[in-house]
Amino acid sequence: MSEQQDKLFDFPCSFPVKVMGARCDDFHPTVVEIVRRHAPDTPDEAFVLRESSNGNFQSITATIIAHSRDQLDALYRDLTACELVNMAL
Repeated sequence: MSEQQDKLFDFPCSFPVKVMGARCDDFHPTVVEIVRRHAPDTPDEAFVLRESSNGNFQSITATIIAHSRDQLDALYRDLTACELVNMAL
């Protein structure tokens, strides 16, 4: 990663991560576990769950305290590797 890319963020910073997937009982606890693997101090209230209008999909916005670009990259790698996750932004 270039120094210029790293300077886009002033670490540590508050960083929202949006995760989308099909509606299932395991989605929320799985996303919380992955996020907390990389940002262990993320409180319950930092996770906001929303369902799609037809109820087939869910999204979770998790606002974490990011400490480095490497931390964010690792988090996104783990989220996108999860079979329950369709997309992470």
